[in-house]
Amino acid sequence: MLKPILLVEDNPNDLELTLIALSKSQLANQVIIVRDGAEALDYLHRRGEYASRPAGNPAVVLLDLKLPKVDGLEVLREIRTTAGLRPLPVVMLTSSREEQDLVRSYELGVNAYVVKPVDFTEFVRAIADLGIFWAVLNEPPPGSQRYVKPNK
Repeated sequence: MLKPILLVEDNPNDLELTLIALSKSQLANQVIIVRDGAEALDYLHRRGEYASRPAGNPAVVLLDLKLPKVDGLEVLREIRTTAGLRPLPVVMLTSSREEQDLVRSYELGVNAYVVKPVDFTEFVRAIADLGIFWAVLNEPPPGSQRYVKPNK
């Protein structure tokens, strides 16, 4: 079974556009949607409503920067300081072009920083390329296989 893509997005319009773009890329990966940073951390740490989800990390986290409860930079910081999450690919997917956000994201260990294009066609292309790269082309570190063995 393919690892899922974790999409952390609170804006309903951006969420819908991202889902459309991912579906156009024809990835077979399930997309898990969470709407704030606290929910993302609950998913990643398998706690709260996600306590019974299968073990293993997603293929990639597509993380918005400006989120309610816990912002994207805090989520990224926690991922990079938690041993079991550290190798997880994280792509900051944001509308922020502020240099401080870009610099801080890379200081905290983001794998890529993508500014959401305003043009729909560009946005679809950017998301499709991201999904294909991180879910299909990228070679994960040893021990973090691309596939999750189904629980029997």
